[in-house]
Amino acid sequence: MNKKRVAVLIKELLKEMGEDPAREGLIKTPARVAAAYEFLTSGYRMSVKNIVNGAIFTAEANNMVLLKNIEVYSLCEHHMLPFFGRCHIGYIPRKKVLGVSKLARIVDCHAQRLQIQERLTAQIAHDIMDCIKPEGVGVVMECRHLCMIMRGVEKQDSVMSTSSVLGSFHDDASTRSEFLSLIR
Repeated sequence: MNKKRVAVLIKELLKEMGEDPAREGLIKTPARVAAAYEFLTSGYRMSVKNIVNGAIFTAEANNMVLLKNIEVYSLCEHHMLPFFGRCHIGYIPRKKVLGVSKLARIVDCHAQRLQIQERLTAQIAHDIMDCIKPEGVGVVMECRHLCMIMRGVEKQDSVMSTSSVLGSFHDDASTRSEFLSLIR
């Protein structure tokens, strides 16, 4: 990302909004916004292959692996406003497990792009399935969307929940039920 170009564009945006980009409080704002967007969209410069980086380990366990309450922050692609919440991931390994931090890093890889929550949830599930070929994967996200809270319908207490279930989490009601009860 060309931060200098983005800063110029932000300066122009400030002018279009009726602001004076030369006033004291705004002088460094274009550069700060450019740096913020560089971080908030860093997922475009990441790949799951590089994130996993060989952190796939042999394990005899075939019980459910669960990581709950992964913090997630993203920008909605419709208004470029933040949405944020929690992501819960479960999978049943088939002799291979991912390093636990890699699950959170996969979430960040996709969240740090312009997104919709529905696609974000599915991307995480499919990446885990592709990486370690488990029996099944379940991903649930619960997020609050500022485009719903601070503009438009202004529903401050709204929380959106999405899920993506693959393999045994999709095909076996008891597996899906166990996953859902464990994340509650």
